[in-house]
Amino acid sequence: MLRNYLIIAWRNILRHKTNSFINIAGLAIGLACVILIALFVHDEFQYDKFFKNAKRIYQVDLDGMMGGEGGLLSNTPPAVGPALQKSFPEIEAYTRFYVMGSEVISNDANSKQQNHFTEKKFLAVDSNFLQVFDYPMKEGDAATCMLQPHSIVLTESTAKKYFGNENAIGKNLVLDEYREPFTVTAILKDVPLQSTIQFDLLIPTSACPPVKRFSWSWVWLQMNTYVLLHKNTPTDAASIQKLVSKFPAMVRVQAASAFKRIGQPFDEFIKKGNKWDFFLQPLLDVHLHSANIGTQFLYTLGDIKYIYIFSAIALFIIILACVNFMNLSTAQSATRAKEVGVRKVLGSERRQLIRQFLTEAMLYSFISALVALMIVVLMLPLFNNVTGKSLEFANIFSSGIWLLVLVLIVVTGLLAGSYPAFYLTSFNPVAVLKGGVFKRSLANLFVRNGLVVFQFSISIALIICTVILFQQLRYSQNKDLGLKKDNVLIIPNAEKMSPETEETFRQQVETMPGVLRASITTGLPTLKSFGDRYIPDPTGVKESVANDIILNSFMVDEEFIPALKIQLKQGRNFSKDFNDSTSVILNETAVKQIGWKEPIGKYMTYPGHNDQRFKVVGIVKDFDVESIRNAMAPFALFHPSSKTYSLGTSYVIASIESKNTKTILSKLEDKWKSFAPDVPFEYSFLDKSFEAMYTDEQRMGTVFGVFTTLSILVACLGLFGLSVYTAERRKKEIGVRKVLGASVQSVVNLLSKEFVKLVLIAAVIAFPVAWWAMTKWLQDFKYRINIEWWVFAFSAALAMVIAILTVSFQAIKAAVANPVESLRNE
Repeated sequence: MLRNYLIIAWRNILRHKTNSFINIAGLAIGLACVILIALFVHDEFQYDKFFKNAKRIYQVDLDGMMGGEGGLLSNTPPAVGPALQKSFPEIEAYTRFYVMGSEVISNDANSKQQNHFTEKKFLAVDSNFLQVFDYPMKEGDAATCMLQPHSIVLTESTAKKYFGNENAIGKNLVLDEYREPFTVTAILKDVPLQSTIQFDLLIPTSACPPVKRFSWSWVWLQMNTYVLLHKNTPTDAASIQKLVSKFPAMVRVQAASAFKRIGQPFDEFIKKGNKWDFFLQPLLDVHLHSANIGTQFLYTLGDIKYIYIFSAIALFIIILACVNFMNLSTAQSATRAKEVGVRKVLGSERRQLIRQFLTEAMLYSFISALVALMIVVLMLPLFNNVTGKSLEFANIFSSGIWLLVLVLIVVTGLLAGSYPAFYLTSFNPVAVLKGGVFKRSLANLFVRNGLVVFQFSISIALIICTVILFQQLRYSQNKDLGLKKDNVLIIPNAEKMSPETEETFRQQVETMPGVLRASITTGLPTLKSFGDRYIPDPTGVKESVANDIILNSFMVDEEFIPALKIQLKQGRNFSKDFNDSTSVILNETAVKQIGWKEPIGKYMTYPGHNDQRFKVVGIVKDFDVESIRNAMAPFALFHPSSKTYSLGTSYVIASIESKNTKTILSKLEDKWKSFAPDVPFEYSFLDKSFEAMYTDEQRMGTVFGVFTTLSILVACLGLFGLSVYTAERRKKEIGVRKVLGASVQSVVNLLSKEFVKLVLIAAVIAFPVAWWAMTKWLQDFKYRINIEWWVFAFSAALAMVIAILTVSFQAIKAAVANPVESLRNE
């Protein structure tokens, strides 16, 4: 019997080639989208699962508020890890890492290989780091490789970069800021892409001066801390929350001396409305559930929100494809209904007919799945490029996605075939053979039209979301940042020179043809900045002045403000005519938060550096240093002569002419090599750094655009199917109208207006849904666009045009048909 069903199904597919092609194409596109998104979602959920103790590892996060600024941070002070292990028996171990930043590393003088590389994925870690995080080891012992201060651990590809095919164990590498070389003690296999923490080299924190210098601190937020819970410690949410609830009492005791050391007793700090609460975040949640947790570290973070969005899109598209099948099957119902009638007269039972239709749908689904797999093979490289992934086709079979594909084949076949199977087999055979089965039925019209409305509601909503997403992205990229970002060249590693040599290099760069200005700075917008607590002096007049404030800052020379064209609102810039070692320039937001009405000449104290005092000499217009997702933060500029802190980074920036960029870069490289021959010449552009902050939105926009296009294509296939059905149902009516003198245009209008109404209804449904969804999404941005009415009108008009073009083909075909053909049997 099954063989007979399959033979009949195959014959029907071949007999109705156009409809079969549309059915298979729609289902194949839908299945391909589902498979691609399933690969993406599966990859996102695999982060950090390869660690043996992943379920027992927790990241320590901070919920802090200081000086009116606060939020959730993954950055923690060095002292919190030891205190947690000491205070709570549930914690078996802690481990930490510190991001070293860029470091020039080379082979020592005795090595056969002589290489110099700037390493950016470089961490200082506690000695037990590789025991808590059991990255695959190629050579060496995880328990002992980090015990000696001048040990260094390399990944396999990094070892090959420095030593070629030689055995790297026992060889030495020279870090330019350290006198003593570091000995390679272990080689790791390359860090898996599904690791939240990415690195190429590791050294012990015992060899890292900043970590040792601030080991006492509870406010130096430059480390990431992780704890490993004991095996017998419950890890359910309630138990973890119970453990976390004990942290504040521990912090109050353990952090008291550190806060007193910076001139801020902890109890007084809390009474001012501040908070310093630590909590535990499961390692397996870090990748997808950290969108609201600030971090400056080497994370490859995702966002669970995008997982939900892409999964919903995949679901919608496969449903659209199934709806198409139903509509196209209905469009063929005039032919298939007579087949059903004859079969029933000859003795077929309804259940047999249902099985026949479902078998046909399953065959369509199976063929569509094969086509979908071919589409996935072809589109996977492009999909990887858009999403930034390295997904492979083989992952379908190794990750269990093949089971999803199998389930989709069955479910899609059943879902797509259910309506025609139960609808067509419900006809009375006598009515079918008399030809009266296709009289207008309110229920049938509601189902068919409802499916089209559903399809176009989704399509219009996706169009609106895509337009608004790209509007926000364009706004982000074109917003007035308060500084010049175009044609600004960034040259890192200037700290490798002495301060005198660095200044000489800057001066010579500034005199080069094509260079307008050159400056030296410890940080740049989108890159590293320093942040700490400062105490503004009270003014003695009746104005409310903040007790303290958190300021992010750069140390910059006299050329920084003019080089980036930052607007000076009050006071003066740094100048060689003044001793600016105790001067500070604030932005407008900092002045507002402090509460000074006349800020020039006022003083502030920095408790973190021997109560160093600074006089406000200038106020600049607010300029962006972070993504516009974040509110404008209080910011300060200090002069390098203040030596108020040390980040170990220095950049030379050059504002250059837009023409002859290659020539300027070539001359800059030659100049660099004459000053720092052992340091690789590197550069970037400030505008590209800002663009990089919106990579996720750019990728999401592209994916949205692609899937929106596909959803419209699939919806149009469904609309085409319904137009075929309508033309078939009204064929005799059209013939009579033409005999009575109706024009082709009037017939086309007659057939099209019905679908125009359906698209308008779909638009009314889509508008509030899309508005709600994008309003929620825009809330992630402190600076965002307003949703304009024209976006909704444009999206509805676009859908309308697409629908009319789709329907017009079949409408014109019906309108120009010879009426004799449709009326010859009357």
